[in-house]
Amino acid sequence: MNRSKWDRRIQRADELATAYPFAAEALRFYKGIATFQRELYAYVDAARGNGSQKKVAGLFDEDLNLPLLLPKFPEFLSRVGAFSPRPLAQAAADLTSQSPAQCEDLLTFHWRTAADSQPACGETEGLLGWIFLQPYAECLADHSERKPGNDGLAFCPCCGGKPLAGVLRPEGDGAKRFLICALCSTEWAFRRILCPGCGEEAPDKLAVYTATEFSHVRVEGCDACQRYIKTVDLTKNGRAVPVVDELATIPLNLWAQQHGYLKVRTNLLGI
Repeated sequence: MNRSKWDRRIQRADELATAYPFAAEALRFYKGIATFQRELYAYVDAARGNGSQKKVAGLFDEDLNLPLLLPKFPEFLSRVGAFSPRPLAQAAADLTSQSPAQCEDLLTFHWRTAADSQPACGETEGLLGWIFLQPYAECLADHSERKPGNDGLAFCPCCGGKPLAGVLRPEGDGAKRFLICALCSTEWAFRRILCPGCGEEAPDKLAVYTATEFSHVRVEGCDACQRYIKTVDLTKNGRAVPVVDELATIPLNLWAQQHGYLKVRTNLLGI
């Protein structure tokens, strides 16, 4: 089981909470979420067994194992309610009173729509559903055969989800761009000069914004569709963990919003 990636995420959240005091509360929330997700990932991975064969990617709509997941849902709601902001904690408390059949319907709905849509601002129930299902999706992805690469594909080749963030990894004398799926965390190569929101290729319509306090993270905006994504440059900071550094650099989101850009896919904070 690949547990080390969860440990790296949690450790990075601790590091950035100290480095970025303005993001400390958000990172403490993420640490609590990631700790539960690590346990759920391990539980799902163990249930699969060592002899499980890899499946072809792209079959997530047929793979929701409710008998496996439902027993863990009440524990999730109880734990997340203990450290979440008030609106999310209240939503968790409300879901606790629902019947098993209602919880089953909720998880089924959010699983079927997770790749195509995202929780709207303030949609706490949808955000909780995504947080709970994400490690399950990630485990399925880790046990799935990847489709042939396509560096112009703006959707995850494994589950069809939208990208949460970009990452630049060292390659030769430069860096190669990848996108990271918001749902299953699959990473796939993506062309440097291309908008993941609309496919725009004109360099003069693809804006890049950086801030001195976050030299390794940048906003990549598109003036054609007014969408943006944040990209973490590992050539500038090899200690960065993209999904955590993306979450922590909140001022970059504020800059993008002030300039009229909307995020391609929101993160666990709903931003």
